[in-house]
Amino acid sequence: MSLSEQIPYEHIPHPHVAAHRRARPVRVADQLGRGSAPARFNAWLAVKITTAVGTMWCAYVFALLAFVSPPAAIRSGRPLVLVSWISQTFLQLVLLSIIIVGQNILAAASDQRAEDTYNDAEPGRVHSEKIQEHLMGQDAAIGKLLERVEAIAAKMATATS
Repeated sequence: MSLSEQIPYEHIPHPHVAAHRRARPVRVADQLGRGSAPARFNAWLAVKITTAVGTMWCAYVFALLAFVSPPAAIRSGRPLVLVSWISQTFLQLVLLSIIIVGQNILAAASDQRAEDTYNDAEPGRVHSEKIQEHLMGQDAAIGKLLERVEAIAAKMATATS
């Protein structure tokens, strides 16, 4: 096989590239609204409750509610009652809202990281496509040069024989 007969490189994009162009990064909110009507309702209700309970204002209200019962726990004179109030009432009630607030902040940060990663990857993909176009142009130019070199070599071979 002569040099000019070599098969040039052909760029075949991965199927994921086309899907990537159509899509956007996955966000936490994208996980809602799937499945049957009861599943969608449950997801909607869970998000509504989480949104309401997952605020620091709700944590403050829960803390105020929790502080209604410590006087009775203290008056009982039983350490177990006080420990139960701390663990079952205060920690569970107040920390619930605070943990949800933290999870919401973490979810927002995760969404932002996904968006940033998507935006960072897109220029690299575009740049890679430009490189592939450039390589295919080089393949064509090299093919023409090789044909000329082979033609010159053939003329020289016939001239010297």
